[in-house]
Amino acid sequence: MITSNIQLGEEVFIDPTTSVNNVTIGNHVKIAKFCSIFGSALHLLEIGDNSYVGMFSIINGFAAKVIIGKNVSIAQNVNIMADSGPNASPLMQKYYPLITGNVKIGDHSWIGANAIIMPGVELGEFCVVAANSFVNKSFPSYSVIGGNPARLIKRIENDRN
Repeated sequence: MITSNIQLGEEVFIDPTTSVNNVTIGNHVKIAKFCSIFGSALHLLEIGDNSYVGMFSIINGFAAKVIIGKNVSIAQNVNIMADSGPNASPLMQKYYPLITGNVKIGDHSWIGANAIIMPGVELGEFCVVAANSFVNKSFPSYSVIGGNPARLIKRIENDRN
């Protein structure tokens, strides 16, 4: 496990096969096997209290801020990224420029297995992302989204009031 520049809350479990650096992790967070979760010295990645990250997930907050809210459930093999593109080829970047943007996942959201969350996406509270979805735009609270690209499937009734 690679660790550096991490701030841990109380009762945090990080599997020893997982790499974590440049992050602030809240209380009672669980991070499963073989994950890679990182920000940068300029952009500390944040994970809120009581959240869970499933095995083989990647959360890349190196190039911009990534905030995972409280009570967020992230299934296995999810990829959340603050930058994307052909970073090894400046020539290819002329055709396909790098995309960079902050990412925010609202409290109580659920991200299904194999979902991809692209740079610049903000999901409100209580969002559900269906498995195998490609999310390249933002959605408001209480949205159920899915597909490639993701689209609104339905709204969840907000009965918390």
